Amino acid sequence: MTDLARLTTLIEPEAKALGFELVRVAMMPSEAGEGGEALQIMAEDPATGQLIIEQCAALSRRVSEMMDAREEVGEVLIEGAYHLEVSSPGIDRPLTRDKDFAKWAGHEARIVMTKGWSGEDTGKRVFKGELTGIDGGIVTLTDSKTGEVSLPQGQIHSAKLVLTDALIAATQPLDASGADEIEEETKEKADD
Repeated sequence: MTDLARLTTLIEPEAKALGFELVRVAMMPSEAGEGGEALQIMAEDPATGQLIIEQCAALSRRVSEMMDAREEVGEVLIEGAYHLEVSSPGIDRPLTRDKDFAKWAGHEARIVMTKGWSGEDTGKRVFKGELTGIDGGIVTLTDSKTGEVSLPQGQIHSAKLVLTDALIAATQPLDASGADEIEEETKEKADD
């Protein structure tokens, strides 16, 4: 079993060295046919809330070098085959940190509680509705079916924003400068 807390402790300084904030470190099943697992790292540039391709590549290189160096001296960070995926959290981003729940209050979210969760007397584990915020480790959400619910953050299995027009309008677009030059270069090469 992979120690995600240990991996997070090792990966976070690599992200910070590049000026990024770590959003999530997770082990995911690999895509069909690839075998093994995927070490998924989501990070963001605090200025944009996203990463562009070059930033993902830079973080991937740093993390790979750090993990390779540790494995060369015999430390086993991940058992078996795996591959590394570094990405931006995207618009319908996962909510993992206190500041995520606070920043995105007012937007629609989907929250799944851990198995065995026995709160709110609703019998539900999945809630969807307007995120109200977080206070003292309790996430509040106005569920579309059951009304306001208080959910202990420590018992949340997963939480993410739901893609809506309001969320798209509130999300800062990536810098598209230089896109015209890329398109023109592609056209020129196609004409040759």
